[in-house]
Amino acid sequence: MSLSFQELGVRDDLLRAIDDLGFVNPMPVQEKVIPHLLHEDSDVVALAQTGTGKTAAFGLPTLQRVDTTTNVTQALILDPTRELCLQTASDLADYAKYMADVRILPVYGGSSIESQIRALARGVQIVVATPGRLLDLIKRGKVDLSHVSTVILDEADEMLNMGFVDDINEVLSHIPEGRKMLLFSATMPPEISRIAKRYMHNPQEFVIGSRNESSDNVRHIYYMVRADDKYLALKRIVDCRPRIYGIVFCRTRALCQEVADNLIQDGYNADALHGDLSQAQRDMVMKKFRERNLQLLVATDVAARGLDVDDLTHIISFNLPDDNDVYNHRSGRTGRAGKTGTSIAIIHSRERRKLKEIEKHIGKQFERREVPKAEEIIEKQLYSLADRLEKVDVQEDDIAAYLPGIAKKLSWLSGEDLLKRLLSLEFNRLLDYYKNAPVLDIVEEGKTKSARGEKKPPRTRSEKDSRVAEKGYERVFINVGKANGFYASNLIRMINAKTPGQHIGLGRIDLLPDYSLFDVQAGEARQVIAALKNEEFFGRKLYLEVAVEGKDYSRRGGKHKESAGVEVKKNRRERRMEQFATAEKNQGRGRRGRSRVERPEDPFSKFKKKKNKR
Repeated sequence: MSLSFQELGVRDDLLRAIDDLGFVNPMPVQEKVIPHLLHEDSDVVALAQTGTGKTAAFGLPTLQRVDTTTNVTQALILDPTRELCLQTASDLADYAKYMADVRILPVYGGSSIESQIRALARGVQIVVATPGRLLDLIKRGKVDLSHVSTVILDEADEMLNMGFVDDINEVLSHIPEGRKMLLFSATMPPEISRIAKRYMHNPQEFVIGSRNESSDNVRHIYYMVRADDKYLALKRIVDCRPRIYGIVFCRTRALCQEVADNLIQDGYNADALHGDLSQAQRDMVMKKFRERNLQLLVATDVAARGLDVDDLTHIISFNLPDDNDVYNHRSGRTGRAGKTGTSIAIIHSRERRKLKEIEKHIGKQFERREVPKAEEIIEKQLYSLADRLEKVDVQEDDIAAYLPGIAKKLSWLSGEDLLKRLLSLEFNRLLDYYKNAPVLDIVEEGKTKSARGEKKPPRTRSEKDSRVAEKGYERVFINVGKANGFYASNLIRMINAKTPGQHIGLGRIDLLPDYSLFDVQAGEARQVIAALKNEEFFGRKLYLEVAVEGKDYSRRGGKHKESAGVEVKKNRRERRMEQFATAEKNQGRGRRGRSRVERPEDPFSKFKKKKNKR
């Protein structure tokens, strides 16, 4: 039977605060760590997954041991990111709600260092810091760590992954020898062991679950598709889960932005989070996501560190990470606090070996699923609509004035007819979109095509590059693409800026490396082309034209070439033969004042000359 927080030795004022927060019973890491920190002096290494209650495990004892009669800094908590730093400081402030005279200060980059210096000068007992900003303050002589008795490394493995090992060593060199040191981590890489051996004294180790094991509350699923079908698979997975609230992880910043732009363009409630965003943009995106104004956050692993969000239903790996521990961090963001969660990986055939490595690392097996088909998606979406109708909050007084007129207009419809029409609003849209949708799954070895449905036929070049506009739209070519840093959001902003007060209906946007193609409503293509004429994108003059079906827009030498079934790039032998032919043709032209093309020297001529001399 689980002990209560009171039985663990937590003080009354802290008990009142955590009771206000809804804490009932301690989680396993809290049950093991809190009594030790309150009653023992030895250092602690605690290994537990993200979201298992580590902040309260070290936060409650730290607050209980602090001396509020003096303003010197007594406890230092190091966090890897600004976001986690702020989150930890906020949680400690919640726990200290009924404690008088306790001061907690978050110290991080991206905020005014002068205001942090002024707060330190007034005196704080607990400093929560990122390593970089703390070192800056140490070098300026603005923070005094000589009285620190407790040092906590929070998410230590993430700090090492981000390259903070030297910074941590530098910070710890300024802490008194007799301090108590606590290290909290999800995994135990060799660098963590070295830090523990160098700076800790016979630490007590607490392992919640098994080392490197994923949470028991997380289900692991994978879908295997062709690499260029991953985005289509992602959309179907999301469509089949109407109530999804999750993070989509991508390997690179560019891919992250591209996936987010495409989701937004396709009508999904999504946004991107990556290192190319300013701090203000990051804060805005995370605020919207925490408040559930976003359903999907498309993020890189580095950018998502420190993003502490409860109740995530799904984690989706658009790319598998190189480091197996990183997958553990990803999946650990769902299935928290006793709730269940799902971690989904969208892979192609070359990633199967990597998936097996991750399975071995986390001690769990992935379930293979088929990418949802049209019937399954339509059924889930209609049931979701029915659920929303059932639970909608009806504003009786506000709607009463409009009911008689609407009821009169619809009086000829029976209840069943009305329901059919209501559901058809969603059903017709889905049916039209998923009509003749191909099977995306890769057929497993040893299975026939009929075992998993007909395999999708190979796509032609024009299908791959989406030359044909959708019905009711015109296709437009623009001479910038992903290689130029051009994304859907750039196009939308440019069109809005150059067509003020007008509504330009944009359709599908296809971003290629050197150029892009996009749909606008029929009759508006010329207007858009004229609006963006002579505009520049980061010094590159824009060129737009109505896209012609069958035209090859791949750029070579700055000219657009028509597809003629002839390979543009010739091999070396063909080019050399052409040079010889051109030289023969132009022999003697130099006498008539025209340009003279010298015949390339025969590479074996010097050997022939020697032979003739002999």
